[in-house]
Amino acid sequence: MTEGAAVAGPDGGLRCPWALSTEDYVAYHDEEWGRPVHGDDALYERLSLEAFQSGLSWITILRRRPGFRAAFAGFRIEKVATFTDEDRERLLADPGIIRNRLKVDATMANAKVLAQWAPGELDELIWSFAPEPDAWPAPKTVADVAAVTPESTALSKALKKRGLRFIGPTTAYALMQACGLVNDHLETCAARNAG
Repeated sequence: MTEGAAVAGPDGGLRCPWALSTEDYVAYHDEEWGRPVHGDDALYERLSLEAFQSGLSWITILRRRPGFRAAFAGFRIEKVATFTDEDRERLLADPGIIRNRLKVDATMANAKVLAQWAPGELDELIWSFAPEPDAWPAPKTVADVAAVTPESTALSKALKKRGLRFIGPTTAYALMQACGLVNDHLETCAARNAG
């Protein structure tokens, strides 16, 4: 077996190796990761969660996602944009999320910026950086999967230029992977061509 290649899961189906470390990852990998996500609030949630993940394992964020959704009003941009200093203190005391002041502040500030945008503008901007589906060959192993691409670097710059915070090129690429702008499921992964 090639190191980093797709691995058979409990059901015999081949999956990206990272997906098999926990049941939470199996479900996330099979049902969400790499599937197209549209809608400003949905993309704001993913952008925020990827920022919170910076420096941490994704499983930490995935397992706290219900807490994040409760704490940040379902990531409804219009609602989070009204958060006050009292909300910030509430968030920084909330054990259901990652209590990092810089990340909390960025999530709140990003909502205030995005609330000024036209409906659909975040969706349109993010998806404008999706490369052509056949721009790169399907990765054969995890070593073939990039951490940063020219598109993620450009997306990061565009979002920062528009006033968004905590979205570097690596975070932007993780967002692109999670939201289906790129398909980084391995070539033999059963989820590569699924729904």
